[in-house]
Amino acid sequence: MKIIAATQNQGKLREFQRILNPYGFTVISQQEAGIDLDIEETGQTFEENACLKARAIYDRTGLPTLADDSGLAVDVLNGAPGIYSARYANFCTGSLTEGNADDTANYMLLLEQMKEVPEAERTARFVCTLCYISADGEAHLFRGECEGKIGFHPSGSEGFGYDPIFYWQGRSFGELSGEEKDRISHRGQALRMLEEYIQKHEHR
Repeated sequence: MKIIAATQNQGKLREFQRILNPYGFTVISQQEAGIDLDIEETGQTFEENACLKARAIYDRTGLPTLADDSGLAVDVLNGAPGIYSARYANFCTGSLTEGNADDTANYMLLLEQMKEVPEAERTARFVCTLCYISADGEAHLFRGECEGKIGFHPSGSEGFGYDPIFYWQGRSFGELSGEEKDRISHRGQALRMLEEYIQKHEHR
């Protein structure tokens, strides 16, 4: 079964493929499907943004489509960066029209904002919402969360986004292999929910 991933984020695409391909799915990028489209994320929640992206690609192809909207929610920052995670450095400087900020700029800004926050108060979670639109055009939502803490410094070169500063059981996501991360990550959880749904409700 072929699924189009409505993303231009190569890190997310690799995780989609790494988790879903072994189950017999073929996940291709929107570019491979011939869709060159930068979809504006105007929603106010992860769910709204995921559905906006999935619907935009589905409407152009009529094929099963998967979109992800995900981010980091830090308790002491009242849930920020949240839906602005990929644009956080720009958001904080009022430059949202410039698109996504550099990963390093985003997490270094967050570390600076939290430099006086003690370890006990550095709790956070990664959140992932997937919107899957099946061949018949029906949308289905799946949500995964992974609890952890924000470190005092980045560590590791694996993954992408905020992975180097998000610590789970003493190690940053940037220190985990792809397979280790997939077992416990927010996106891994949501993708397994999606796989179970498709296996139960759709014929391949």
